[in-house]
Amino acid sequence: MSSYTSLEGNFKVESDKCKYTDDSILADYTYETTVVEGNVVKPVKTEMKIKTETGVGKTGVMLVGLGGNNGCTCVAGSIANKLGITWETKEGTQKPNYFGSVMMASTVKLGNDASGNSVYTPMNNMLPMVHPNDIVWGGWDISKMNLGDAMKRSKVLDVNLQEKLYPHMKDIMPLPSLYFPDFIAANQGERADNVLSGTKQEQMDVIRKNIQDFKADNKLDKVILLWTANTERFASIEEGINDTSKNLLDSIARNEPEISPSTVFATASILEGCTFINGSPQNTFVPGVVELASEKKVFVAGDDFKSGQTKMKSVLIDFLVGAGIKPVSIVSYNHLGNNDGKNLSAPSQFRSKEISKSNVVDDMVASNTILFEEDEHPDHVVVIKYVPYVADSKRAMDEYTSEIFMGGKNTIVMHNTCEDSLLATPLIYDLVILGELCSRMSFSYDGRDFEGFHPVLSLLSYMLKAPLVPNGAPVVNALFGQRCAIVNVMRACLGLAPDNFMTLEHRLSSMLDAANSTGEPSSKKARME
Repeated sequence: MSSYTSLEGNFKVESDKCKYTDDSILADYTYETTVVEGNVVKPVKTEMKIKTETGVGKTGVMLVGLGGNNGCTCVAGSIANKLGITWETKEGTQKPNYFGSVMMASTVKLGNDASGNSVYTPMNNMLPMVHPNDIVWGGWDISKMNLGDAMKRSKVLDVNLQEKLYPHMKDIMPLPSLYFPDFIAANQGERADNVLSGTKQEQMDVIRKNIQDFKADNKLDKVILLWTANTERFASIEEGINDTSKNLLDSIARNEPEISPSTVFATASILEGCTFINGSPQNTFVPGVVELASEKKVFVAGDDFKSGQTKMKSVLIDFLVGAGIKPVSIVSYNHLGNNDGKNLSAPSQFRSKEISKSNVVDDMVASNTILFEEDEHPDHVVVIKYVPYVADSKRAMDEYTSEIFMGGKNTIVMHNTCEDSLLATPLIYDLVILGELCSRMSFSYDGRDFEGFHPVLSLLSYMLKAPLVPNGAPVVNALFGQRCAIVNVMRACLGLAPDNFMTLEHRLSSMLDAANSTGEPSSKKARME
């Protein structure tokens, strides 16, 4: 018998700490933290009120890189799920799903039933959220190819599914995009037949007009922009150019060469009041962009989708360090043959990716001073190669060497083969769903007015390799901690305590006896009678 049960339908919290109104959920919440001052440890409680607006509103998403592998796969997946399109493979009939999306295909523990069984519910059942089926999709691409043909070019989805989706996608055309050749690999020039002209200011004005028209034409309540286009080289951070919001806007106006396409898109998005999410590793969010987002109180989040190799690394290193095992060498190799791999074959673009992949273990290493001395780090090497034949089927190989008890060595070798875009696309859904949800949350404490999250939306870190965090905030890369943050924020919005794994109700005889006295025995298997 399973010790878990599922709650699929809507639920309501019955508590004096949670109140439902016509347009919001109001929660009283005690936020408990611990402050360490020298050798003194002090528990701290902060009494909060949390308001979550329940009206989701009609949401549109504009993808930069709409015609790329991720972009067209994202739209295709949404259409297939919305229309319930099935398709045939050699394994039989396949049905559409949102597997790989933590928001759409994972569950969270809600509590225990009267018999002590754990009750789980879909994560998207916790609070009202936008559904990918209901999102209006649009965006830009440097290639003018329609999304039906772009889907065929990407070679990601099964052919029979492509055939069924083609009539729904052939008329979707990407808007002309920004193309500054200095920022992406020269080999991308052959695709660039759908680009804007004029100064950077003129092009940004066009992007802003595109956002305004998209919102008005589709009668949208909100628009979110997400960069899923090519990796750019890092932009130089220069005083007087991109170091403040004013300097950034002035630099765009005078057509400064060191302002990247992604930074122009982010600036346009912020000026239009739209959340901007960066799914690539470049430093889109130069100081001027972050300052502008803070001034306008608009969310920005990044950087770089965390889908395969890096996600596994953030789990394995967390496990090793948490187990008291010292990783001393991490060598990561991968090769792929899609357009992302082609762009990354250029040294400047690879360097952006190398930086985002390499920093993922830093917080976990720094957390254990028994294993690592100050400023000590494992040797960490990342290699990416372009192999056209494998197309979107990415290969990743990792070797983790660790020091164990009494001078021993332990080596773990891992091989991973995956369709790169089929792992990345669900992250787009997740980033949009969670980003939109965060826009409806606000917090009050110590008699202050309600305020939303900081404009640097670090709660989205679970989906990102190199999490952008507010100045002064720590970077958390450990995957378990990132997911717990999402779940526990949602629980707080319902006035529920954070989930923990103490399960004292299963460890104290009196509590077990009380649960068993209900007459409905737990379905847990007993090892002892």
